[in-house]
Amino acid sequence: MSIHPEFANAILDGTKTIEFRRRPIATDITDGLIYSTSPVKAITGELSISEQVIYCPQYMWAKFGHLGGIDRKRFFSYFKDSPQAVGIIIESARRFTTPRELPKGVKAPMSFLYLHI
Repeated sequence: MSIHPEFANAILDGTKTIEFRRRPIATDITDGLIYSTSPVKAITGELSISEQVIYCPQYMWAKFGHLGGIDRKRFFSYFKDSPQAVGIIIESARRFTTPRELPKGVKAPMSFLYLHI
């Protein structure tokens, strides 16, 4: 899952416990890798997902905004013209001691990428 470094760090620090997206991930996904985007450009940790919720952006903000590590203006700018907001609720996260490069031949995903490892 590609995440801007400020949000990736907040997840790995435990201060951000929900990741907001415009589209859902597959319902059977329970674990993921955190790819910190530019300037880091590396896999910096892993997370466990407890559940995924889908609501309209207004309800998502009211219910989970305080857990998302993002301010209201930025949240609603991200979801502008989107009828739904997806919340990936993070059960736990672990920072890697050393960031890891993507496997050879794998390009950084725009949002997320399913790896079969």
